[in-house]
Amino acid sequence: MDCIPIILPFYSQPFFIPSMQKHSMSLKNQSSMSEFLLLGLPIRPEQQGVFFALFLGMYLTTVLGNLLIILLIRLDSCLHTPMYFFLSDLAFSDISLSSVTVPKTLMNMQTQQQSIPYVGCISQVYFFLFFGCLDTLLLTVMAYDRYLAVCHPLHYTTIMEDRLCIILVAGSWFFSCVQALLHTLLVDQLSFCAGTIIPHFFCDLAVVLKSSCSDTSLNELLILTEGGFVFTLPLSGILASYIRMAGIILKVPSFKRISKALSTCGSHLFVVFLYYGTIAGVYFFPSSGNSKNKNIIASVMYMVVTPMLNPFIYSLRNKDMKHALQKIFRAKDSPLV
Repeated sequence: MDCIPIILPFYSQPFFIPSMQKHSMSLKNQSSMSEFLLLGLPIRPEQQGVFFALFLGMYLTTVLGNLLIILLIRLDSCLHTPMYFFLSDLAFSDISLSSVTVPKTLMNMQTQQQSIPYVGCISQVYFFLFFGCLDTLLLTVMAYDRYLAVCHPLHYTTIMEDRLCIILVAGSWFFSCVQALLHTLLVDQLSFCAGTIIPHFFCDLAVVLKSSCSDTSLNELLILTEGGFVFTLPLSGILASYIRMAGIILKVPSFKRISKALSTCGSHLFVVFLYYGTIAGVYFFPSSGNSKNKNIIASVMYMVVTPMLNPFIYSLRNKDMKHALQKIFRAKDSPLV
């Protein structure tokens, strides 16, 4: 039986598909297909061990670091404020976002099996969109919280009451669920040829659409409209709030006011630029067809690196978080009476 060699990116050996199956593959859609083939990260086989240890370390740091933030906020009553309430939700979202892709990537690297079930791929699409959108909305809510704290300090406690905080977070969860479900249902209606190859380390929506055998014009239209809305509107709100804060601070500039504003908003602003910068690099300024590795590296930045850095950014630069951590260690070291 003749075989047709196909050289896959990132692999040193050709992948063979029997020629007898070539014509039958186009007739099979998702109803008869059980799995996709993920090409994974653009690394050589001899580097698998090193990158497995690196990704495992980053994932454990992400989970433990963000869990520590949630634990500190729950245990210390001084941190029971709107800002830290939103931060704990962001920490949970970061853990979930990394957990969507990293465990499967680590398993594939360890077992050398690059396949992912069809249901697993669709699930990755949904939860990636859900927690990605949730991160975006929570960053916007946090910017609004900082805007009220800086621009309306006398009315802050009156406006940002517990009920409003819960409504903002619940609204973020609801909207993220709806938009992720809408995209996922449309993807589930597409047809995929048997043996579909996903040139990525997870089922990214844009890559999955390119791998489909059917018309994806409706999916692309939804991405351009609703997807652009999800990206640009929150970013515009964040930038507008910071521009307004900068204008108020610079009206009567002083070192103390600027220093306080930077300590209050600096960490959040850094996370915003890191998160939105990597997303823009992947979806709004994509690399050419010959440089797809750059898109994968950018995806690693916002799926793995950014959630890992958030605990360090928010805790190392935050006096309240460091004070809460010190209180836990003091309570642990203090003798029982």
